[in-house]
Amino acid sequence: MAKSYEELTFADDFMFCKIMESNQDLCRELTELILGRKIGGILTIDKQKPIEVTADGRGVRFDIYMMEDNQTVYNIEMQAGPIDDLPCRTRYYQGMIDLDLMERGAKFYELKNSYIIFICLENLFPEIGLHKYSFAMRCRECQNLELGDRSHRIIISAKGDQNDVSEELQAFLSYLTSGTPETDLTKRLDHHVQEARSHIVWRKEYMTLLERDERMREEGRVEGREEGREEGREEERKNTLREKARADEAEKQAEEAKKQVEEAEKQISLLKEQLSGLRTR
Repeated sequence: MAKSYEELTFADDFMFCKIMESNQDLCRELTELILGRKIGGILTIDKQKPIEVTADGRGVRFDIYMMEDNQTVYNIEMQAGPIDDLPCRTRYYQGMIDLDLMERGAKFYELKNSYIIFICLENLFPEIGLHKYSFAMRCRECQNLELGDRSHRIIISAKGDQNDVSEELQAFLSYLTSGTPETDLTKRLDHHVQEARSHIVWRKEYMTLLERDERMREEGRVEGREEGREEGREEERKNTLREKARADEAEKQAEEAKKQVEEAEKQISLLKEQLSGLRTR
């Protein structure tokens, strides 16, 4: 069941997007905390940026999409739900970012540095237990050799149990699961969350999204029921055809048996005539 607006936390997609979009300094600070380095000037921050390559093709809607000094693209996603398909999602998102850049007329060598960052409540690799996993294309035969395609994927997990990130980043991840702010950054984030809960326009937008999602689910249920009825009708048609085929086959076998009986009767009649002739002689 969907949360009420008052129940939303920073770990919820809607609240995360709203706060990051409306607070550029916080967005920069969180990005730098995850990367472990400073970044340049941010040109644009887009919330729920849609990218659709074709009119009827499947697109993607990024949580936060920002450009740094027109050189580096950052896509930051808050993932509170299931993460089983996360590796393939990062691959798909990377492809959509590159296609979007190429649609603007870029050459291959002009493709920008890109970072896809997923902030997850669960751990994709619980047996390893890290808080941060950074991926880049490497040669399997020579592990020190990077492909250098300028693409980077980072998965952050609140469920890590290793001492692999800074205390401040660990405190941020702890805040996502506990809701208790302990550092300056998390206290500021929590302050914006509390303020957001009295934001009338955002509340209306959230309620509108819930209504839209519920309507789409209901349409899906109606469509599913109709598909079920159609499948039932189709199965009835198939059963009718199967019964007809069995009846036709039975009739064919009966005709064949009748012919065999008639042929046997002819043979018997012929034998009787031959026997009668022999007796006459």
